Amino acid sequence: MTTKCENCPLRRQSLFLEFSPEEADFMQRFKTGEMQAGPGTHLLTQGEKSPQLFTALSGMGLKYKMLSDGSRQVVGFVMPGDFLGLQAGVMGEMGHSVEAVTDMTLCVFNRAGIWDLFTSHPERAFAIAHLAAVEEHFLGDALAAVGQRPAYEKIAWAMARFFHRAEGTGQVRKNSAPLPYTQQDFADALGLSLVHTNKQLAELRKNGVLSWQQGTLTIHDMEKLEKLAGEESHVRERPLV
Repeated sequence: MTTKCENCPLRRQSLFLEFSPEEADFMQRFKTGEMQAGPGTHLLTQGEKSPQLFTALSGMGLKYKMLSDGSRQVVGFVMPGDFLGLQAGVMGEMGHSVEAVTDMTLCVFNRAGIWDLFTSHPERAFAIAHLAAVEEHFLGDALAAVGQRPAYEKIAWAMARFFHRAEGTGQVRKNSAPLPYTQQDFADALGLSLVHTNKQLAELRKNGVLSWQQGTLTIHDMEKLEKLAGEESHVRERPLV
């Protein structure tokens, strides 16, 4: 059975702004169904068009861009509530790929309906513009972290950012959150080697800041982590589309 928009469990989470019953009714009409995806499933592919847009209802994924020499740059970590495929919806093709890392449930929308959203439902159109602005803000923070921070602080920033996102979507239990990615994923996101990433994580664990074991991130000293990560690790409320 598919989840009705009016009963969406994500609407209760602190990360997302409220929207009206009328907007929920429109989203229900805009939604064409739900899709289940297993780990490794390619949801969207760089350079290709897609007839569908998605919202991650549950599970996690990875956004990455492949370069001509075969190297990979991770450009984002997909978490519940993320809206996927807007590039293809507006520009005709994707500039990066999106892959499921865990089992995922995705709300599916017809890309052809996005024009009706912009012409007939300005509140929802503004929500998409808001999401694009949040994404731009995040990419600015990420570029500053990757380009200017030492490796130890890069890792702290990424872990704090991830933990706050997990907290805002109801996935934190006490001081732990699921982190189903690999060290290579974070190395590819932060411009570090795998060996250097491993060393910095070991240092953070040694200093009593955090530990990452068996797919779980545990924060031992949030105050120390926040000091290392800075305000750029905080997350902003966002619309749910």
